[in-house]
Amino acid sequence: MTQKGGHPDGGDLSTDRAGSAAPVAGGRYRGRMPSAPDVLHRVFGYAEFRGDQAEIIDQVVGGGDAVVLMPTGGGKSLCYQIPALVREGTGVVISPLIALMQDQVDALEALGVRAAFLNSTQDPDARRLVEQQLLAGEVDLLYLAPERLRLDATLSLLDRAPLALFAIDEAHCVSQWGHDFRPDYLGLSVLHERWPDVPRIALTATATDATRREIVERLQLRDARQFVSSFDRPNIQYRIEPKNQPLAQLLQLLRTEHAGDAGIVYCLSRASVEKTADALVAEGISALPYHAGLDASVRARNQSRFLREDGIVMVATIAFGMGIDKPDVRFVAHLDLPKSVEGYYQETGRAGRDGLPSTAWLAYGLQDVVQQRRMIQESEGDAAHKRRTSQHLDAMLALCETVECRRVQLLAYFGQAAEPCGNCDTCLAPPEAWDGTVPAQKLLSTIVRLQRERNQRFGAGHLIDILLGRDTDRVRQQRHDELRTYGIGTELGEQEWRGVVRQLLAQGLLAVNSDGYGTLVITESSASVLDGSRQVMLRREPERVAKRAKRTAGAELPETARPLFERLRAWRADVAREQGVPAYIVFGDATLRGIALTEPTTLEELGTISGVGEKKLDAYGEAVLAVVAEHAPQPVGADPAEPR
Repeated sequence: MTQKGGHPDGGDLSTDRAGSAAPVAGGRYRGRMPSAPDVLHRVFGYAEFRGDQAEIIDQVVGGGDAVVLMPTGGGKSLCYQIPALVREGTGVVISPLIALMQDQVDALEALGVRAAFLNSTQDPDARRLVEQQLLAGEVDLLYLAPERLRLDATLSLLDRAPLALFAIDEAHCVSQWGHDFRPDYLGLSVLHERWPDVPRIALTATATDATRREIVERLQLRDARQFVSSFDRPNIQYRIEPKNQPLAQLLQLLRTEHAGDAGIVYCLSRASVEKTADALVAEGISALPYHAGLDASVRARNQSRFLREDGIVMVATIAFGMGIDKPDVRFVAHLDLPKSVEGYYQETGRAGRDGLPSTAWLAYGLQDVVQQRRMIQESEGDAAHKRRTSQHLDAMLALCETVECRRVQLLAYFGQAAEPCGNCDTCLAPPEAWDGTVPAQKLLSTIVRLQRERNQRFGAGHLIDILLGRDTDRVRQQRHDELRTYGIGTELGEQEWRGVVRQLLAQGLLAVNSDGYGTLVITESSASVLDGSRQVMLRREPERVAKRAKRTAGAELPETARPLFERLRAWRADVAREQGVPAYIVFGDATLRGIALTEPTTLEELGTISGVGEKKLDAYGEAVLAVVAEHAPQPVGADPAEPR
C-alpha cells in the first residue's frame, strides 16, 4: 500500500479496511484513547501501516525519541501526526516552510484534524485566537517556524500548553555541511533542555551517515531510536542525457510523455528560470517562474497556482520545493547540474509522491562541469569547505557518468545496496564503456604542449578545434596549426570530444584553472595517462529511445477506467476551486484511480478505497457516487432519471 503522510492519497487500491471506531481527532475522544490503527483507518483512510511506520509511531506514542530517515513520499508525516492524535495534548511541528503552512493546515482540517500554525504572516488577532485554542487543548497539531522558538513569548506559551510531542521536520537543515542549512535549527536543542519529558521525533528525506550523526548531536538525540528506511523510490524513472539543445530536449519530454502534467523544471540561475519559463509559455505550456529575485507576492501567487491548479509547470531555482506536498507532480527536470547527490535526490523526490509512475530527467553537459568547478574555486569558504563541496560534486558527476544502474549508484551514496532496477536509462538502454585512453592522451598532450611551449591555457572549445584541425581565426592568430597535435583527433566528432573532456573532468584527470576563465589544466593524475600506465574507460551514450511510454497518472489504467478517472479529476478541480484549496486536499490521484477501477455504488463500498477516511466520506461521498453513476452505462429499459 502506498500512502502520502498527512494527505488523502494512496498508491495501492487495497480494500481491507478495518471496522468502525469512535471519532479519533484529539480532544474529541471520550472514554478510551484511540489506538494508532484506529487513527490510520478512520482519519486517513488507510488499511495498514507500511515500512517502519508502525514501529516509529509506537516509539513516539510510548514517549520515546526517534530519528527518522525516510524518502519523500514515504509517509513521514504520519509518523508524527498519528502520535499527536493518540497522545494527550498538542503535537508541535517545527517546520521551515512558512509559505506552505496554510496548505498543510488545510490538508489536515479536510481530514477532521484540528490544526493551526503560528508565524509572521498572521495578524495579532489571528495569533491570539490560535494561542487561546492551544491553551484550551483545542489544537491537535500546531506548526511553528524554528525562529519563533527564539521568542520568549513562544517559549512561555508552550510552557503553559499541554504538549504531546515535538516533531522536527526537514531535520537535515541542522547540518552545516548539508545542502539546505538553516541557522535557526541550531537552536532547537532548547526543546530537550526545556521540555525533557516531551518526546521528540526528527525527520528528513535525505541524509548521509555524516548528516545523520550531525542531526543526532546537534539536536541532543543521542538516546533516540534511529529508523532508516529504504531510500528507493521505484516509481521514479531516473534519466540523465547529454545536454545538446536543452530547451528542445525538455520540450520533447513534455510533449511526448508529460503533456498536461504538473512538473518542476530546475535551473541554476534566475535569468535561465525566466528565459525557460517564457520559452515554455511561447510553446503553449502553462509555465510559471519562481526564484528569490521575484517579488514575494509574485512568488506566493505562482506557488499557490502550482499547488492549486492541475497541469502547471514550475520553472525554478532550488529556492522552490522543500516541503511541497503536491502528490501528483509527474516529472522533475534539471536543465543544470545539481551541486550534490543529496540535493538531486531531494529535488527529484518531489515527483510521484503518490507512488504513481513519474520521471526524473537531467540534461548534463561539459559547461555544467566547468561552471561548477569554477564556482567552487571562487567561493568564499575555507579549504575544508571547498574540499567537501568538491567531494559532493564528484559524487554527482559519478552518478551522471556511470555505465551501471543509476538507482544502484544513487542508493549506494546513502549506504544502501540494491540490484539493477530496470527503470532507469542505463537499465533500459545500457551505455557502452569504451577505451578512451588514446583520445585522453591526445587531449592532455595538447594542453601540456600549449602550456610548456607557449605558456598558454585555453578552454574546451579551442582545444577541440585544435584536435579537429579547424581553420579558425584564433587557431591562425595563435599559430596553433603548427602544434604536433593539430588535426590528430578527427576520429571523433565535436560532441564526442566534449564528452571526453567532460568525463576527464569528472574523473579528476583534468581540472578547471583558477584564473576565472574556465581554462583547462592537467592534474597530478594526468601523468599516468600520458605515460600509458593508466587506462581511461569512458562512457559512450546509447542511441536515444525514440519514443518512451507515456507516464501520466491515468496512462496505466485500463482503457475502460480512464474516462471515469478524468471525470473524477474534473469534479475534484471544481470542488477545490470552490473551497479555495489545492486539488489533492480533496482527493489524490491514487484515490481517484481506486474509485475509477472499482466504480463503487454505495458509501460502504466507497469507504473501502485507500485514502477515503470518515471525514472525506461524509463530505464528498454522495457527490463521488453521483459522478460514478453518471459514467456507468444504464441497463436496457431503465429510467435514466431513476437512481441506481
